[in-house]
This record gives sequence, C-alpha cells and structure tokens, in this order.
Amino acid sequence: MTALAVRSFLTMLVVVDPVGLVPMFLALASDRAVEERRRLARRAVTIAGAILLAFALIGSWLLRRLGISLGAFQVAGGVLLLWIAVRMVFAEHERETAAEEAEARSRSDISVFPLAIPIIAGPGSMASIMILVGEARRWPLDLGIVLATTASVLLLCYAALRLSEPLVRLLGRTGVNVVTRVLGMLLAALAVQYVADGAKALFQTAP
Repeated sequence: MTALAVRSFLTMLVVVDPVGLVPMFLALASDRAVEERRRLARRAVTIAGAILLAFALIGSWLLRRLGISLGAFQVAGGVLLLWIAVRMVFAEHERETAAEEAEARSRSDISVFPLAIPIIAGPGSMASIMILVGEARRWPLDLGIVLATTASVLLLCYAALRLSEPLVRLLGRTGVNVVTRVLGMLLAALAVQYVADGAKALFQTAP
C-alpha cells in the first residue's frame, strides 16, 4: 500500500510539475487582479481534477471497449511521457502552441483552456492515472490511494498557483528551470519503466 502511494504520488508529481506551472500561469494571468488570479487557479485545478477523475474511473472500461490491452497503453503512455520529459529537460516546457497561447490571452476566462487542459490535465497525466488505476490490485483500496495521491498533487498545484509570484521571486527563472529539468529526468526514467513493463506484458500475452 505504501509503495503504491509513493509511486502514484511521485508519478503524478513529476508529470503535472506544480512548480513548472508557475511561469506559465504568470504569463497568462499576471495582468489580472489578485482575487481574479485566485479564482482562475481554483477553477482550473477543480476542472483538471474532474477530468483526471473521469479518466481514472472509466479509463479501463474505455480500453476494453476499444480492444486495447494495458500493456499496449503502457507502451504508448511511456513513449508520450518520454517526449514530455525530453521537452522538460531541454526547456521546451510550453504545452500549447503560439496560436493557442494567443487565443488563451484573448479570452476572459483561461481556467479551462489552457490552464486546466492541457497544462494541468495534459495527455501525460491522463495516461499516468489510467495506467496507475489499471495496475491497482485491491479494489477499492488501491483506487482510493491513487485518487488521494492525485488529489494531493492537485492541491500542490493550487498552492503553487496561489503563491506563484512569491515562488518566482524566491526561485528566480534559473531556479524554476533547474527544478523543471530535475523533474524531467525523473519523468524520463518513469517513462522508460512504463515502456519496459508494457513490453513485458505484451510479450507474456502474445500467442
């Protein structure tokens, strides 16, 4: 139980990267009032949590309906996470295109796009929570552990967004980049492990 909790927490932590959210949030909302920034942060985390909860609860059912094995999803998720990790390590951390960022700036409410999705509840976090739930053995205990650790990471995201300005002043641009690169390395290792576990499962089920 402890091992699952630690693994779930670390996986979601490095994928979501609460510290890495800070500069993106400030870039999108630094010109808004303090109360509005708090409202945007609260709404973005709530929506992202609902999205991840939906993937956690119906992810396995969806895979079965599509005829996709957990092993195949692990390999695909691992490849995707590795791509995200490479971008993090090489400081290509923006999770939206220039056109998407411009669209986000022109909207009055940025909590849904791009904050909730794809910045917080991105493809990597969706893939991760589906894999973690798929690996759960003791239901509903293991499911509760995965959801609880994911909720704790989302709370860290909310805290990071609420404290975005002091954090940037404390860490500086260099400090934020260093933390992001370290988390990228950890994420790369987790991605390779996902691919290895998925490939092993595929070979074991092969006729």
